[in-house]
Amino acid sequence: MAASHNRHCTLMRKLLLFGSLLFLPASSFGQSFEAWVGGGVSNLTNTNIGAFDPTTGFITLSNGFRINFRMALNTWRYFGHEIGYAYNRANWNIGGVEQGSSIHQGFYDFLAYAVPEGKGRIRPFVAGGVGFSNYVFPGYSATSGGGSTKFGYNYGAGVKVRVLEIFGVRVDYRQYATPKPFDFPAAPSGWVKQNEFSIGLGVVL
Repeated sequence: MAASHNRHCTLMRKLLLFGSLLFLPASSFGQSFEAWVGGGVSNLTNTNIGAFDPTTGFITLSNGFRINFRMALNTWRYFGHEIGYAYNRANWNIGGVEQGSSIHQGFYDFLAYAVPEGKGRIRPFVAGGVGFSNYVFPGYSATSGGGSTKFGYNYGAGVKVRVLEIFGVRVDYRQYATPKPFDFPAAPSGWVKQNEFSIGLGVVL
């Protein structure tokens, strides 16, 4: 009986310890939820993606504007997670003729803050993560199947500023990199690099 009682006590202590560890991020380190909407510019480099036929001229992607939506969950004092979607205007230039197009993006970032949660209104951070970019063929939409989806990575930095109790502003820089879309012939080597410069407004809970 004593041995059985000791085993039960030991098991209970292990379960309590395990439960405490599960709740450690939420109770000891604090957590907050954020939702943001923003916009800015999208600057592209290495934009030559090849050609249907080299005699008609190469296809290059143009710079444009960007609209993005982000949601963040800061589960530790210095760290958080963020997912988002962005619409980017990036027309095609084919032999000097521009045609309307866009890039749709989905992404995940891991955030590391310079200031712990709840210890200041200004929180600089660095970010890194993965995602995809759907490059839309001119005259088509992302839902009509006229696109090329490429997976890649992104990294950058920014700062979040809480201006009121639950409202904030943010400034972001990111670079997104993906292989060149559509696998056209004669495409120069390298990946498409997209630089984001944006400002956002959000709710911080």
